[in-house]
Amino acid sequence: MTASPPSHDVSFLDDLAPDLDGRISYGDSERANRAGDWSTPVDEEVTPDVVVWPHSTEDVSRVLAAANDRGVPVTPYAAGTGLEGNATPVERGISLDTTEMDAILEVRPDDLQIDVQAGVIGSDVDEAVASHGLFFPPLPSSGDFSTVGGMIATGASGMQTVKYGTVADWTLELEAVLADGTVVSLGSRAVKSSSGYNLRDVVVGSEGTLAVVTAATLRLSGIPHQKRGGRAVFDSLDDATTAISDAVTSGVDVAKIELVDEQAATVVNAYSGTDLPDAPTVFVEFHADHGIDEEVQFCRAIFESHDVRSFEVSADESEMADLWQARKDFGFATEDWDPDLDATHPGDVAVPISEYPALVRYIRELADERDLLAPAVGHAGDGNVHWVAIVDRDDPDETAKVDDLYRRVVEFAIDCGGTATGEHGVGRGKREFLVAEHGAGTVRAMKALKDALDPKGTLNPGKVFPDGDPATWGDGA
Repeated sequence: MTASPPSHDVSFLDDLAPDLDGRISYGDSERANRAGDWSTPVDEEVTPDVVVWPHSTEDVSRVLAAANDRGVPVTPYAAGTGLEGNATPVERGISLDTTEMDAILEVRPDDLQIDVQAGVIGSDVDEAVASHGLFFPPLPSSGDFSTVGGMIATGASGMQTVKYGTVADWTLELEAVLADGTVVSLGSRAVKSSSGYNLRDVVVGSEGTLAVVTAATLRLSGIPHQKRGGRAVFDSLDDATTAISDAVTSGVDVAKIELVDEQAATVVNAYSGTDLPDAPTVFVEFHADHGIDEEVQFCRAIFESHDVRSFEVSADESEMADLWQARKDFGFATEDWDPDLDATHPGDVAVPISEYPALVRYIRELADERDLLAPAVGHAGDGNVHWVAIVDRDDPDETAKVDDLYRRVVEFAIDCGGTATGEHGVGRGKREFLVAEHGAGTVRAMKALKDALDPKGTLNPGKVFPDGDPATWGDGA
């Protein structure tokens, strides 16, 4: 682990214990398990002084009020599935683990709404409303083990974003706690409002730096009556990416359209025992209540104009589940590829869809020039791509090559009018790119909001913003 900052006196929590429904632990294993998230290298982990599991909004309010009064930092923790170090307690203090706030509060099928606590797992939302013929469309790929609160904190999205939008688009109302313990309600159960500042959307994606989300009202949709899923195989990566771009801009009503390059197919086959072709592949899924076959044929025609090698579509639900499982296994497959090599920090950039072919081509060119194995997949329909380099971390030359590739791809995406982080958030890993993407004035405005809501810097310090005095942040720095 990296050298940790000094410990904080958190003994005041013992005085709060009788009033808390949750638990408090100073145990080594519990604290070590919250020293980072999925992407945090061991040498960058930081152990919190204590872990607290609140069970209610009142618990969160008590802990934050007391910590804020004493200048003790609090880092919200959900399922730990983040990929930018969002939940690493860089200044130690309290790791506030919300996973035991996992109650389904109310389902209102007539309103197409559900109220949940922040620790509810994403897939549990779908299970709770399935009997009503409903589902929560924007679940990310990690929806089987990530929490609603974590999704809201990072402004998450997933495979179905191309049709349904992001988690933010399906979040109506939030219950949240500010740094000083004040409980606030943001948004409303109405599907639209022009009343006051939209603080709900300010908190969504703020990564626990402005408030701790404790409950949410989510919008739901009817389960589509018709589904078709399949894959298209192309001879070249350019053919695959231009076909994707053409399909999206032509208005094909596709619910999922995912890219798996040939290197990713090879890696996934080895891990999952699948038989994906050793060629660039596009996974697709269509949702409709009627007329789905016409939409499939529309997509087929576009793909054929880009020399698709094969295009197979099925209505069988088990076949579709197997198909998508291979795509979901990508992250685990890269970690398992070679016991002597490591999967590096995953890339996560997004660009306007017209720039998608150039982005994917650029990643492949950089990787080939550096002789790096860097398989790539992506939520292609919304211009998002993920890549992972598989290298020897102990080889400084390979590490330098990966760092250079990573930086160049992020800069390329920003230059294309895109973003440094499509869905994983800024966390620790993307802070240096914030000014380049948004401009110094905008980032200073963000920091002013942070300072107004959290003047003592209690909530999740060391995240989102670049180091140094905001006055020194220059455009492109």
